[in-house]
Amino acid sequence: MLNDTCSPRPLRVMLLDDDTFMLDVLHGMLDEIGTFEVLRETCARQALRALPVDTPDLLVCDLSLPEMDGIEFMQAAARSGFPGDVLLVSGLDKGVRYAAERLASAYGLRVLGSFAKPLSLDALRGVMEMLAATRPRRSACSGRAG
Repeated sequence: MLNDTCSPRPLRVMLLDDDTFMLDVLHGMLDEIGTFEVLRETCARQALRALPVDTPDLLVCDLSLPEMDGIEFMQAAARSGFPGDVLLVSGLDKGVRYAAERLASAYGLRVLGSFAKPLSLDALRGVMEMLAATRPRRSACSGRAG
């Protein structure tokens, strides 16, 4: 007998950082917070190709990327119609992070904030709890809002 009840799928998070150690740290933090589908990218161009296919609910993006900086990436993501939320992380100073946040918002992206590296577990937990509480999640079995 088939089970007719479907639970919402976990939030899908794409981590974009050219530093694999940072990807490991962020992935570990997400594992500590809850259950998420985590996609990891070290290449901005590959991440742009993956956005429409993988459709993450949240994109956690470093601003300092080698082949395309975070601002260029955000602009390209907005042009592609990325519907998810964005969290910016960077080792750059607060003024640069704030300017990047404003630019990404001006491109039409929903920016949840910008944080200094290393992102604290408490800050990430707060973002993920807020996102889970406010974002409708698709069903794991049908793709419908849950």
